[in-house]
Amino acid sequence: MAGPGVRMVWRVSSTRAFAKVAPHVIPALDRAVHRLTRGRHLLSTRLLPGVILTSTGARSGAPRRTPLACMPEEGGASWLLVGSNFGRTGHPAWTHNLLARPDASISWQGRDIPVTARLLTGAERAAAWTVLLRFWPPYATYQARVAREIRLFRITATP
Repeated sequence: MAGPGVRMVWRVSSTRAFAKVAPHVIPALDRAVHRLTRGRHLLSTRLLPGVILTSTGARSGAPRRTPLACMPEEGGASWLLVGSNFGRTGHPAWTHNLLARPDASISWQGRDIPVTARLLTGAERAAAWTVLLRFWPPYATYQARVAREIRLFRITATP
C-alpha cells in the first residue's frame, strides 16, 4: 500500500493544472540533470523509473531525445513506455517516431542500450495496462480525460 506522500503525488499528478505545466517543466529538468550527471540520473526518477529515449524523427529523420517514465519488466531487458502525454489530447511525438522507426536507444541508469519498440494491442495491451495502473494509478485519470486510446509500447534491448 502506498504511503500518504505517494498518494498525494498521485492526486497532484492527476490534475489538469499538472497536465498543463508538467510537459514543459519536467522534461527540461530531466534533460539538465541527465546532462550534469553524465547520464546517471534523472530528476523524475525520485517518483518513477525513467529513461531518456533517443528515437528517430518520423518526418525529419533527426535524433530526438525524450525523458520518459517507464516501467521496467522482470529480467531487465524490457520496459513499458506509456504515451499518456500527461492526459493531454494528442499522442506525444515520440510515439509517432516509434511507430515509424521502432529501432531506438535508451539511456538507462547510466548505460546506453539499443532497443526495439513494439506497440501493444489487444489482450497484450490490456494485460500491460492492468499492471501499469497498479504501478502508477494516475494513468487511469489520464485515460479518462482523453478520447484516444493511450499508446503503450514494450521496448526490448537488442543485441
